[in-house]
Amino acid sequence: MTTDTATDVFEEHRPVLLGVAYRMLGRLADAEDVVQEAWLRWSGADRAAVREPRGYLVRVTTRLAIDRLRQVKSRGETYVGPWLPEPYVTDFGDAVPDTAERAVLADSVSLAVLVVLESLSPLERAVFVLREAFGYPYAEIAAMLERGEAAVRQLAGRARKHVDERRPRYDVDPAQRRDLTERFLAAAAEGDLAGLLATLAPDVRLVGDSGGRSKAPLRVLESSDKVGRFLLGVARQGVPDATFHFLELNGGPALLVRSGGKPDSVVQVDVVDGRIQSMYIIRNPDKLVSLAGVL
Repeated sequence: MTTDTATDVFEEHRPVLLGVAYRMLGRLADAEDVVQEAWLRWSGADRAAVREPRGYLVRVTTRLAIDRLRQVKSRGETYVGPWLPEPYVTDFGDAVPDTAERAVLADSVSLAVLVVLESLSPLERAVFVLREAFGYPYAEIAAMLERGEAAVRQLAGRARKHVDERRPRYDVDPAQRRDLTERFLAAAAEGDLAGLLATLAPDVRLVGDSGGRSKAPLRVLESSDKVGRFLLGVARQGVPDATFHFLELNGGPALLVRSGGKPDSVVQVDVVDGRIQSMYIIRNPDKLVSLAGVL
């Protein structure tokens, strides 16, 4: 296999490798580092002995991601305020034509699910991602992780139970999510508290992630009254030279707010019964770097 062919093969599988690494780590920069390390392993491997490049590369990437997770201290111990994953552009396009497969991929990369995955062990997270998001058979996962198949099935069951117990249930209609985002944005801009409250569920939750680097709530806000008044306060204060753009992030529509042409914040909502049940606002500038060139 020539160097050019080796590069072509790796680039063919790069989207899958990045998808695995991001779901494992929740941060695009970390995921890209892991994929780059996987490339170094691939370029130095005896590729003639590799019968299935995709399986080999996913195995290497998964193990590197597990090692990275084990090296990093718990985010909850050092992070200022609530933690959310770094926004990830997920326009699957024609690469995923099947509606059911698209829904599975979108759900596995949603902010709500990735937050739950943070509480799994590295091995549980790896098994969950490989099985639930990418559909690998238990036997293949066992080979990748050098574990017995029975142990992998046990890890998968434990991880799935944990996620199912903690994963919120939301309506996934992207048109409805975008419509509600536009409505709350318009109501906030007009100072219309009643109109704003009409878009929010009574027990709505707002999670703001600034990492202590920008203005955002340092605690989760709960109830439509608290969330509504917070959003009105933000609207009154305003964002200098603000522009608003919709794009697909983490499997659903999201609002990207730019200030002076630079990413200022990302807003995404989850909807239940026609009202916003959860709202996520990401303002940590380190997590918005990858969106600088988007749109």
